[in-house]
Amino acid sequence: MGAVQNTFDDTIARATELLQRKDLAAMSELVADLSPADAARVLERADSSERAVLYRLLPKDKALDVFEQFDASVRGELLGGLRDDDVITLFEELDPDDRVELVDELPSNVAHRLMQGLSATERDLTAPMLGYAKGSVGRRMSPEYIRVHPSTTAGEAMHQVRTTGADAESVYMLPVTDDSRRLVGVATLADVATAEPETPVGEVAAPGPVVTAEISAEDAARMCLGNRSPAVVVVDSEHRLIGILTIEQCSRILEEAEDEDAARAGGTEPLRRPYLATPVLSIVRSRVVWLLVLALSAILTVQVLEIFEHALAAVVTLALFIPLLTGTGGNTGSQAATTVTRALAVGDVRPRDIAAVLFREVRVGAMMGAMLGSLGFVIAGLVYDFHLGLVIGSTLLAICTLAATVGGAMPLLAKKIGVDPAVFSTPFISTFCDASGLIVYFMIAKLVLGV
Repeated sequence: MGAVQNTFDDTIARATELLQRKDLAAMSELVADLSPADAARVLERADSSERAVLYRLLPKDKALDVFEQFDASVRGELLGGLRDDDVITLFEELDPDDRVELVDELPSNVAHRLMQGLSATERDLTAPMLGYAKGSVGRRMSPEYIRVHPSTTAGEAMHQVRTTGADAESVYMLPVTDDSRRLVGVATLADVATAEPETPVGEVAAPGPVVTAEISAEDAARMCLGNRSPAVVVVDSEHRLIGILTIEQCSRILEEAEDEDAARAGGTEPLRRPYLATPVLSIVRSRVVWLLVLALSAILTVQVLEIFEHALAAVVTLALFIPLLTGTGGNTGSQAATTVTRALAVGDVRPRDIAAVLFREVRVGAMMGAMLGSLGFVIAGLVYDFHLGLVIGSTLLAICTLAATVGGAMPLLAKKIGVDPAVFSTPFISTFCDASGLIVYFMIAKLVLGV
């Protein structure tokens, strides 16, 4: 594994050198010898104009494979640098689900022109998917599948797989429908292949994972992986078959969702494209909004400090512990929010479970606060005095309990009101824990120290 990585690192170094020298001919030869995935990673390091030139120099039989490796945003940017006939060919050869994802990245006039340039067959496959909301499974499913009738024999179904399977997204799950395309059940390839050739498929079909096209693609993906199924069948409101979502598509959807949650938990927006292929201005835009939100929240903290200015003046030592207490509160709240957001995503909890979550997080926060508070009491007491140690210990107990409770509740409340838990929780917890932690701290200090 290390040798493979070292080889690719050498390739990247060579590609970087060639790009700096503007030696596109040598760069083209280098890319042509790579696998599609590695070629895409190398091309991502070029700027947009160079990437378009290098892409046009790829062998025709390899170009589409490389194109499919790019993120949708990079694909959209690349199309802007290609000739119209190249663009139309690429768009035609994409799978319908990849085509829909690309349309979302293109200006509406360009997307409309490309859709009009599709063959009638490909347009009929793609257009219905564009009618579903972004983020829904209807927008991410594949309309290319093999469906069979209950009366179709296993032998006939296997013949159908052999003759049309190359054009299907998956052959491992065969939806079984009646004459009106209403779903009857699903048959796996293993069931059909091991049945007697004269056996009707309806006899080996069984209920399978089914979702309606309007539900979240992330929820459908988690259902697929949770059921360890090769695909999820997608139906319309009348239970008519319209597509499938394969396990490969599910893995990709969940990877995107986890990248988004990780980015937002860190106070930024996801880039949705490789880092080195992202313009600097786009990176700035992805971060600056969160910095502004957190900067505004800091104003509230300043207001709290101003209210208790006299307490700080009386006992200057209190100021030394402010970073410790606000940091502990923020970290405790973030831990709880991250844990509950994850549990929410995988279906372990629902918004209706908020009472159980609150009861659990109160206990978790109190136990952590008791441990940290005891340590703070001893250390502050030995270094300064035990009255101050009592203030620090009591504050840590209160802050941890409060932060864990609020942090656990925020994702559930966000889900209930239809907001992304990762977006809502991070700035709110940061603001709440800083302000409330300081209020608790100074109230305890006034009670114990009499300031």
